[in-house]
Amino acid sequence: MLDRVAAFSEALREAGVPVAISENVDALNALREVSLTDRSLVRAALATTLVKSDSHLPTFETLFELYFGSVEVERPGEERDAGGEEDLRADVLGALTAGDGAAMPGLAQRAVARFGRVEDSPTGTLYYAYPVFRALGIDALLRRAREAIDADPTVTDIERTMRRDEAAASAQRLREEVSRDVRRRVAAQRGPEQVARYAVPALPEDVDLLGGSAEELEQIRRAVRPLARKLAARVAMKRRRANRGALDVRRTVRHSLSTGGVPFRPSFKHRPPHRPELYLLCDVSGSMGRFARFSLMLVHALASQFSRVRSFVFVDTIDEVTRLFEHEDFVAAVDRMTSEAQPVAFDEHSNYGIAFERFWDDFGTEVGPKATVLILGDARNNNRATNEWVLANLEDRARKVWWLNPEPRAQWNTGDSVAALYASHIDGMIEVRNLRQLEAFIERIA
Repeated sequence: MLDRVAAFSEALREAGVPVAISENVDALNALREVSLTDRSLVRAALATTLVKSDSHLPTFETLFELYFGSVEVERPGEERDAGGEEDLRADVLGALTAGDGAAMPGLAQRAVARFGRVEDSPTGTLYYAYPVFRALGIDALLRRAREAIDADPTVTDIERTMRRDEAAASAQRLREEVSRDVRRRVAAQRGPEQVARYAVPALPEDVDLLGGSAEELEQIRRAVRPLARKLAARVAMKRRRANRGALDVRRTVRHSLSTGGVPFRPSFKHRPPHRPELYLLCDVSGSMGRFARFSLMLVHALASQFSRVRSFVFVDTIDEVTRLFEHEDFVAAVDRMTSEAQPVAFDEHSNYGIAFERFWDDFGTEVGPKATVLILGDARNNNRATNEWVLANLEDRARKVWWLNPEPRAQWNTGDSVAALYASHIDGMIEVRNLRQLEAFIERIA
């Protein structure tokens, strides 16, 4: 158990879940207090001591099944599912029609045992999920289940809608259980380390903001608030430490007189607190809107760490949206921004040159030496005028001018991207593709 818990903790770290050595000790101490034959108690003990965020629970669950799952793997030559293929499909259809989600784990194990084993795989007998899905035809069975529900004259319209939703939820659970059972079987044969490399879902803070699915983006949305709280605490601690300046020799010597000249209590000079002004210029065209939304949510959740935050959105013109974040929850403010902001004047294609020029004309004189200007965009200007002189002027006036680019660095300066041109007039252009990188950058400038 000691080796398995250590390997499990290491797998969590590799997946991005922060697990300290002291938490390993806590986990082992917790396991001493529960029965190791009860998987639910073992799971609860490990989850309580190793997981600190709800967003990390899916990764924990996947790895727990790999390292502590229980499945009896068939040996070559053993008889597969005793029932016939049609009997299995009939059982699945009956469970879907009844909305019996509790039956899905058992049906998934039967289906994997019958359809998932591949005898002539390159590495010997292995299990795969695709043959199971192909053989079962879950979508076809779900359609038949819904037809049976619709044809039942004894149910009301509300009951029919509820049963159709239950059938869809049961089908989705069956897919998940099949994938889970395949992972457990492969882990039992090849070791959990081999499976963990590809089976673990990305953490919300590691999901690509431009390419994430709708489900992943919803997970990111839920993760922003706790992430902001954690980041605010780190920034505040960083500031407290930074406020302690160089050693004050005179005060230290004076205090040491009461202890016989031994400086037990060193004194330090205190620096004035630094809380920068922040100007955000966000490209909200197309898929860039995703990146801008989450960036605005995270920054405004940390607004108290800055003396002032002013936010602007643009496509081919620029509009200030600071007013939306003054009295509302930042998530609701970002939702309002979608309908109330006016970043488009002519078409819905990015025009960085016009947006920068109008920002300079309307707000350039307000940017001072305490301000940090943060630009969010992919620098794809659709072959229009770049007006890079605006960035040069901002760099002269502001404390720092940074650009966060959510595209992979290898794609910069390809096609209509003018990333190198803009980067030459600012303090730096940085690749920021996920919340973890965005968090690290904001902590750096706060």
